[in-house]
Amino acid sequence: MTYPPPRYHGITGEVSATYRPKDTPAEFVYPNGTKVSYLSTGDSTGGLFGLYRWECGPGVTGPDPHFHRSIAESFYILSGSMRIHNGKEWITTEPGDYVHVPIGGIHGFKNESGAPASMLLHFSPGAPREAYFEGLVGIARMSEEERAEFYAKHDNLWLDGRH
Repeated sequence: MTYPPPRYHGITGEVSATYRPKDTPAEFVYPNGTKVSYLSTGDSTGGLFGLYRWECGPGVTGPDPHFHRSIAESFYILSGSMRIHNGKEWITTEPGDYVHVPIGGIHGFKNESGAPASMLLHFSPGAPREAYFEGLVGIARMSEEERAEFYAKHDNLWLDGRH
């Protein structure tokens, strides 16, 4: 493996870092109170990756097993305990645990602990996951055809065959 080709060709470097204070409000909050903070979007990283903080309450939340054809997904547990499907089984994670799912890898996550939990979600390359997160709120009002189109647009392929 070698380094990728250079994308910056200057000789002095540039002042381009971003800073997000810890108390910055989440960009999106689900009706159940789950907060999603858009730390780095695919758009803001030039498509390299997307990084999100997922903070959920004690109620069961999260997607069933699925896979993506175009993006890898990683989970880093910050607090509490999340159940992560690793393609074979549901595993119970704790703070400091990390799970990486390559492109095409089966995965899912759920908070079944009865307590709040938070984690970082990393997608590579950076896809527009913000539209997926926000669009889920209206999924129950969509027709089966609209749901199938929504999931296809956002590269979510469910193992149970749902649309």
